[in-house]
Amino acid sequence: MKRRFSTYALLSAGLVLVVLPFVWTLLTSFKPETEIRRDPPEFLPTQWTLGNYGELLEKMNITQVFVNSAVVALATVAGNLLFCSMVGYAFAKMAFRGKNVLFALVLTQMALPAIVVMIPQFVLIAKLGLVNTFLGIILPGLVTPLGIFLMRQFIADIPDELIHAARVDGAKEFRIFFRIVMPLCKPALATLGLITFLGSWNNFLWPAVVAQSEDRYTLPVALAIFNGYQGTQYGLLIAGAVVVVLPVLVLFVFLQRFFTQGIASTGLK
Repeated sequence: MKRRFSTYALLSAGLVLVVLPFVWTLLTSFKPETEIRRDPPEFLPTQWTLGNYGELLEKMNITQVFVNSAVVALATVAGNLLFCSMVGYAFAKMAFRGKNVLFALVLTQMALPAIVVMIPQFVLIAKLGLVNTFLGIILPGLVTPLGIFLMRQFIADIPDELIHAARVDGAKEFRIFFRIVMPLCKPALATLGLITFLGSWNNFLWPAVVAQSEDRYTLPVALAIFNGYQGTQYGLLIAGAVVVVLPVLVLFVFLQRFFTQGIASTGLK
């Protein structure tokens, strides 16, 4: 009993440390600017206001950039769910020459910082004429090494007998993939979808490089540029941060069961 109490106390303390910054940010978004700048700061607002959100809607085209972020994030998620699953299936259940070498290259890509490949990617996007387009923002993220690795690890645990039986019955690879493999990969797909959405939704550097007009800005880019134009207005920035975080938080609440199961099933501890 004492050990269990200690475990719960330790976990509760960790939960408070994780949740407290978000709670403080949420409460601060309802404070007026003068109260936010007060020293020492107060945890709870003494004067509740929605002025920060109203001013954010008034001064920044929040609807447009929110839609832009949603389009980029959803397209990136869809691409990863489809293409990473296909590549993972090929690595896990198909035999072809050079498979181990190619998979080693995928693992090597996971170790490379994103900034290393950013310049070659931008040169390629520019030569394709996709600068300042949604496709230019989306294209480099449609397939990721982490997604391939995660799906390969999960699909490898699907019994080979199931695949062989479908082949004996005359099913082609695409039918096996879409009718048998994909329905069994729901936990891994939910995990990959959540990870990809989080990365794409919060991505700042690549959209900032490719998007060159306001109608192509995503939320992180628009908030950074808005801050530069308006000066440091903490109330607007914190309200914008809440707007950025809430969709990810809601998505995680709905997918947390699949996320936990997917992480456990793929060996990512």
